[in-house]
Amino acid sequence: MNVPQDEARRALFLKAFWMPSVQTMVSRKSSITNAFVNAVIPTVVPTAEEIEQALTILDLDPLDLRCAYCGDPATEWDHLRPLVVKHRPTGFISEIANLVPCCGKCNQSKVNKFWRTWLLGKAPRSPSGRGVADVAQRVERLEAYERWRAPTQLDFAKIIGQDEWDQYWAMWEAVNGQLKECQRVADGLKGTIMARMSRGE
Repeated sequence: MNVPQDEARRALFLKAFWMPSVQTMVSRKSSITNAFVNAVIPTVVPTAEEIEQALTILDLDPLDLRCAYCGDPATEWDHLRPLVVKHRPTGFISEIANLVPCCGKCNQSKVNKFWRTWLLGKAPRSPSGRGVADVAQRVERLEAYERWRAPTQLDFAKIIGQDEWDQYWAMWEAVNGQLKECQRVADGLKGTIMARMSRGE
């Protein structure tokens, strides 16, 4: 294929390409935090009856499971209330009262926001931001879902003791500090590699 010469075609091709996002070790802080939180929070597996009640309230069909937020095909169950805010657990746990069927777009867009703020906001790929037509009805169903069963919210430090809890989060600080140092070394290595590539070595 000939290299496009005119500027419009050049712009078209440049727009059609984007580099994969660069993952750094320090950019994994949220993933590490989620791992630290998920490692300690309880999970309560629901019964078939509880799942039936949940889907009935959300007006969802188990044979064609849809996202409670936007109506697209569901790919996972999402925490209605976030497990982590500002790098610390909120106290909510993984249980049916805090889980709803969700699609990947909504889950990636919602991240750790509270559902109502996100659903009615203009975050990229949120239902309101995408112009989903029945957002108001979805809000009503999610409100009914919240009334169905109060979610569990725990005070982890009180349960296990403040000292032990603080020690756990000191380990989190140490892991993140080590990754920061590893990233500093990796940046130097990458600089050396790029310089040698540019010289054709």
